Amino acid sequence: MEKILVGMSGGVDSSVSAYLLKKQGYDVSGATLVLHDCVKTEAEDAKKICDMLGINHFVFEFKQKFEEVVIKNFIESYISAKTPNPCIICNENIKFGVLLDKAKESGFDKIAMGHYAKIESENGIFKLKKGKDVQKDQSYVLYRLGQEQLSHVLFPLGGLTKQEVRSIASEALLPSAEREESQENCFIEGSYTDFLLNNLEPSKVRPGDIYDTQGRKLGRHKGLIYYTIGQRSGLGITTEKPVYVIKIDILHNALIVGPKEEIYSKEMEVDDIKFTSQEAAYPFEAEVKIRRMHKPAKAVVYEDKVIFEEPQASITPGQSAVFYKGDTVIGGGFIK
Repeated sequence: MEKILVGMSGGVDSSVSAYLLKKQGYDVSGATLVLHDCVKTEAEDAKKICDMLGINHFVFEFKQKFEEVVIKNFIESYISAKTPNPCIICNENIKFGVLLDKAKESGFDKIAMGHYAKIESENGIFKLKKGKDVQKDQSYVLYRLGQEQLSHVLFPLGGLTKQEVRSIASEALLPSAEREESQENCFIEGSYTDFLLNNLEPSKVRPGDIYDTQGRKLGRHKGLIYYTIGQRSGLGITTEKPVYVIKIDILHNALIVGPKEEIYSKEMEVDDIKFTSQEAAYPFEAEVKIRRMHKPAKAVVYEDKVIFEEPQASITPGQSAVFYKGDTVIGGGFIK
């Protein structure tokens, strides 16, 4: 009987994952990760679920690692005029990094998570695929997992919709059945700008000028951390036609804005590319997502760039470009 350690937050997804795996005959235990100071009742809620299911519950503290890797990257990205996705960094290094290592050391065969994605094995190669629920699919934030990780991971919810998961939780009388969705950035209470202001030196957030793409000064911005590519509202300037953030110029502490048509581009630079299985031969065709909720767009992927068939809106440095072949994740990298 395989021993499975399920990452549990006390929410409905992880609770149902543990419930289903136990029902399938696995030797299941639950584990709650303490990663930051925003955690309130997660461990208590998860413990109640584990007691109800009759399984062991462990608490692992990885706060220092989380701060060194995830929070540091988050802050440094904004200082560098990039918009990060901390879930991608956390998944690679924490949930499927140090937790997986800890599970192996503790005698578990695999770990399981309540992510909406699938892992399928074909001829000894593990493939990461989209989850059944299109709106909840989380394959985008898992693209940095390689064969070693994928071979030791289970996603029990990959073939279910969120509604089906809640129904299972209700039928099983799990107290998490109606629990609200967790917030996107789990370590931030309040706004991301408040978090950054509390963790940055004042000199890192300076007002500066706003220019149009012809170099004409239009006004002042309150600090580059408040803006992202494609942003329209909150610019604090009056123009004849709507304008959007086209570029964040960190060198000159300037914000460049322009009309909607100027937020579109067919090309972007990408670095630190990783593949889920074997490395693909460049160049190759793929459908590429530039945000989690972005519709995959046809493109050609090169070693250091991606060229789209049609222009895409708001390509944002710091986000990830994730490559798909149908429902299968090939890999991806960070947008420069």
